[in-house]
Amino acid sequence: MKWSWRLGRAAGVDVYLHFTFLLLLGWEFFSRAVHGDFAGAVWQGLVFNLVLFGTVVLHELGHALAARHYGIGTADITLLPIGGVARLLASPDTPKEELVIALAGPAVNVMLAGLIFAALQLAPGLAGLGVVGAVIVRWLHINVALLVFNLIPAFPMDGGRVLRATLAMRMGLSGGTRIAARVGQVLAVGFFFAGLVWNPMLMLIGLFVWFSAAQEAALVA
Repeated sequence: MKWSWRLGRAAGVDVYLHFTFLLLLGWEFFSRAVHGDFAGAVWQGLVFNLVLFGTVVLHELGHALAARHYGIGTADITLLPIGGVARLLASPDTPKEELVIALAGPAVNVMLAGLIFAALQLAPGLAGLGVVGAVIVRWLHINVALLVFNLIPAFPMDGGRVLRATLAMRMGLSGGTRIAARVGQVLAVGFFFAGLVWNPMLMLIGLFVWFSAAQEAALVA
């Protein structure tokens, strides 16, 4: 993907950072700096993004490894403000395969959130270990947020792909894609206007979902 920097490889897959991901870093810094916490903005913003980077990479590796199970390679993984994109070298052969691949990413977040929650229950003192405790709690929140966000049925996000796969089982790939893309674009409009009121990052997400849904629908057609 253009305007991306290669970070390295994970499980044999190249990982790239798209320049728009830096907008997320800027927003995190700005949201803290406006409250006068400049030192905290730099430190916590850095830690937050490192944890977020790692979590998104693990999420996308879930997709990549599930695809590998079906003999589908992954060209690369690109980190974006909406999360990440694992670019597969081929499309799944059946809706069932697409469903499994789409759910593999959120399944990683469920597993991580479950392990972190269990650790906090078994050792309640972890949450009070200063910066370390704050990072652990924040990591739990990140996984829950990524899980909920990615399962929104806004195609081409994971939830949208789950919707398409489910529809395709009954009406075929073309029909399922058409409906999933329309649902995604309706939600994209909602993201955009929500961004005008709350968080400008939602406007960027809305634009990405709108154009990606339109592109995927055209490709399948």
